[in-house]
Amino acid sequence: MNPLRTLCVLACLVAATLASPNNGNQQQQRRSNSLNNYEDPSNWVSPNQIEQLPMLKDVTLRRLEEMTVDEGGSMLSKLYHLSQFNRVFKPDYVPEASKIKGYIVGPRGQKTEFNLNTFVQTVKRQPNFGDDEVTIFIQGLPQTWGQVNKANRKLVQAYEQRYNLQPYPGQNDSDEQKSSSEEQQQQRRKQNQEQDDTTTGDLVVIKLGDQIEDFEQFATLNVERIGEIIGDRLVQLTNEVNVPQEIIHLIGQGPAAHVAGIAGRQYTRLTGHKLRRITGLDASKLFAEPDNKLSGLARGDADFVDAIHTSAYGMGTQERLADVDFYPNGPSEGVPGAENVVEASLRATRYFAESVRPGNERNFPAVAASSYKEYKQNNGYGKRAYMGIATSYDIRGDYMLQVNSKAPFGRNTPAQTQSGYHSVHEAWRQQQQQQQDKKNLA
Repeated sequence: MNPLRTLCVLACLVAATLASPNNGNQQQQRRSNSLNNYEDPSNWVSPNQIEQLPMLKDVTLRRLEEMTVDEGGSMLSKLYHLSQFNRVFKPDYVPEASKIKGYIVGPRGQKTEFNLNTFVQTVKRQPNFGDDEVTIFIQGLPQTWGQVNKANRKLVQAYEQRYNLQPYPGQNDSDEQKSSSEEQQQQRRKQNQEQDDTTTGDLVVIKLGDQIEDFEQFATLNVERIGEIIGDRLVQLTNEVNVPQEIIHLIGQGPAAHVAGIAGRQYTRLTGHKLRRITGLDASKLFAEPDNKLSGLARGDADFVDAIHTSAYGMGTQERLADVDFYPNGPSEGVPGAENVVEASLRATRYFAESVRPGNERNFPAVAASSYKEYKQNNGYGKRAYMGIATSYDIRGDYMLQVNSKAPFGRNTPAQTQSGYHSVHEAWRQQQQQQQDKKNLA
């Protein structure tokens, strides 16, 4: 009998498993990376609760959006804990690489499309690709859903502005500009052409989320296999297009955060080198993992790994995953202003997008804290950090901050021009060089 389709028959199994001390030890070990102050034994699922759980195929984004944050978080928590009993959920959903679409954003915002099989061949046809930063955004939820589309669009637009690929919003919208003369229009075209020659990075979007049609596919996605496929493509990118790993930044959303981590791991396995940075945007719970193997995003998958948790007890995970983990308003089902767990999960994408826009790099100041209570009592410790694009590569641990319920979400707004992404990378590069020089002298 397929356990994905009839959860209620597992009541006896769960009851027996709860009585097993060995399973309890195993589960405790798996949960040891979580924030201890937020562990709640009531999350464990009783046989009676299992009977009330829906089948995975009946769990949809629409259903989650119709629930309150607390209701959605509670249901997902129970499904997750059920999935851990004897690994009843298997990572058996692997979308074909040829069906995973993506696009490269061009100098004027135009999109050059590809599928994962033809990614490297498409890159080869792009002039000057990899001359500066390369950011690869792996989407983890379907764009057909309005909230997902909006959040992803915000991130893409932010990078278009950051890499000087498009004008700022409203720059060409005034009445004066709309009624400008032919001479003014020619001048703008000249400026756009000059802008094309000064782009400071390349943006690639991989639309993995569009291959996730329902929650069953979300929960059983084989992040290991998809991550390995993308990792293989990144190796090709280095070997065939001469794009060095030092300029590659992977960003993964939801389940794609784990895909990004594994892609980085695969790259290191095949080349002996690490990608510069991987960012997880509300990395999802791993409902299905390979037997006898811990999977997903983890520190060490790149030279620097950071994670933003906005739905830790909802669609996301509360587990420490990265060199630095940010918990806006502390670990919870959601964040201020989010009406459901889907919206809460996507806030990580919105926050990061806000930080990417030029001048907003330090909109999200955070401090180290072991619990939200400690943070609220101003007992945070250590240096201040900035969540988002300008996160310093030398910080470690759990960081907390407060955010606004509506955009702009950062508490540091209005923003001032800051050193931002490229300066952070340059400082990191210089630090790496200094360390290498010391080794050579020794």
